[in-house]
Amino acid sequence: MQVDLTGKTAVVTGAARGLGAAIVTRLAGAGATVWAFDIRQQLLTDLCDQLAVEDVTIKPMVVDIRDAAQVENAIDTVCGTSGTLDVLVNNAAVDVSKPIEHLEAAEADNVVTTNLLGPIHLCLSTYRRMIGQGGGHIVNILSTAANRTWTEAGPYAASKTGLRAFTHTLFKEAQRDCPGIGITGVIAGGMETPFITERFPDTDLSKLQDPGIVADTILYALSVPKGSVIGEVVIVPRVESSWP
Repeated sequence: MQVDLTGKTAVVTGAARGLGAAIVTRLAGAGATVWAFDIRQQLLTDLCDQLAVEDVTIKPMVVDIRDAAQVENAIDTVCGTSGTLDVLVNNAAVDVSKPIEHLEAAEADNVVTTNLLGPIHLCLSTYRRMIGQGGGHIVNILSTAANRTWTEAGPYAASKTGLRAFTHTLFKEAQRDCPGIGITGVIAGGMETPFITERFPDTDLSKLQDPGIVADTILYALSVPKGSVIGEVVIVPRVESSWP
């Protein structure tokens, strides 16, 4: 996608690898100053080193998005340093693949807090700032699980379904509060990332999509001219079994 984000500031969560790293790379390549949020310090360092070889510089920050105070402090730092926050991509997510019969409360709590409350924390801290500056764009990475679930995915499906509902509500409020703010939900199907391959090593990789395709879809959403907005988009492998 040919998108010029020169002079824009972006925050990407779950940025250290997989889809997050692909998004960071695409946004930085389009000219944005990208703040890469992740809880994993070493993976952030590895990403910075990798991108430095490609002459791409990002701003890494260790942030636990489950902690609302950490999120608020991190967004304060971004805005205080860069002046504005133009793009937020809520990508961070975790999963525990267990039957509900064997699921522990702490495991369910971690999934829902990371996948639902974490993005909400980011939106609460960012949206009011975007209203103040008169524009911006929030992209929430959803999942086919927000539309149709499967076994061993109870908390994950619940969190992504909840985030989809929150995204729809935020879209309606942005229409009312500030038409300059774009809200986009990206329903992404299976991707060839550690999120799948580490948990399911026997997965047929030919049935997964490159995370770069999903990152390009985000750039497409950001490229739409003022006056229009992509409220929700679905990007899945052609053989995706969980859609529709």
